[in-house]
Amino acid sequence: MANDIKLAVFASGNGTNFAAILDAIAVQQLPCQIVYLVVDKQDIGAINIANAHHIPVLFVDYKQAENREAAEAPIIEQLQAAGVQGVLMAGFMRLITNRLLEAFPQKIINIHPALLPSFPGIHGIKDAFDYGVKITGVTVHYVDEEMDSGKIIDQATVRLEADETLASLEEKIHDVEHHLYPTVLAQLLKDEVFN
Repeated sequence: MANDIKLAVFASGNGTNFAAILDAIAVQQLPCQIVYLVVDKQDIGAINIANAHHIPVLFVDYKQAENREAAEAPIIEQLQAAGVQGVLMAGFMRLITNRLLEAFPQKIINIHPALLPSFPGIHGIKDAFDYGVKITGVTVHYVDEEMDSGKIIDQATVRLEADETLASLEEKIHDVEHHLYPTVLAQLLKDEVFN
């Protein structure tokens, strides 16, 4: 544990990818630990998961702050004080600032529920479904200052069946996410990306 890479997870929702990451760390004995969950909402499932695993939660109050940089400043300070070496975005529904990017250069990773560069933004699954694609998928990528535009690390495809519904597609996408993200994390740790 002492030599483990220290990571923070950022989430805005139920935390299913957060849970998948924690499961993978435990089962595969990945050489990392999640030392903080950062959230921008106070009533979300991800917080329950953090509490169950005794992981401290930091709340970013974007609404009360003067601007996004001001909102992120105390978070950056706390993460750096805790020795955090990288950030995993897991359904965090906000664009982050250059201030956060500079604090963790090329060490912030995101998962997106579509095959980027197609269908960026918060409705990736629905946008792909509505467009009528026959194949969509999941992308893990580095975060940069634009929305869902960072360098792609890995992708996995999901084929749409003739009778596919939005709900069934969402379920398939989430299943793939929960496999791909931990797989990519294991590879990034092996490649010493966060060191």
